[in-house]
Amino acid sequence: RTWLRRHGIAHTIPERADQVRNRVRRGGHGGRPPAFDREAYKHRNVVERCFNRLKQWRGIATRYDKTAQSYEAAVALASLLMWA
Repeated sequence: RTWLRRHGIAHTIPERADQVRNRVRRGGHGGRPPAFDREAYKHRNVVERCFNRLKQWRGIATRYDKTAQSYEAAVALASLLMWA
């Protein structure tokens, strides 16, 4: 979250239960809770599942291709085959 804040990117990572407890325990010095958008998190889940399905292709998971162009073509081909 710190890296995201430094780069001005809104996060969609939920706060862990132990972080909530520590923040509450610290009271006024614990800071305010980070904003969390459940709808954005649902979309993030779809993207994560897509990456997991792409990683089932060994060539994509291990990046056998030497050039970015051929790697991008492999990702496009795998995406099309998954979609079809």
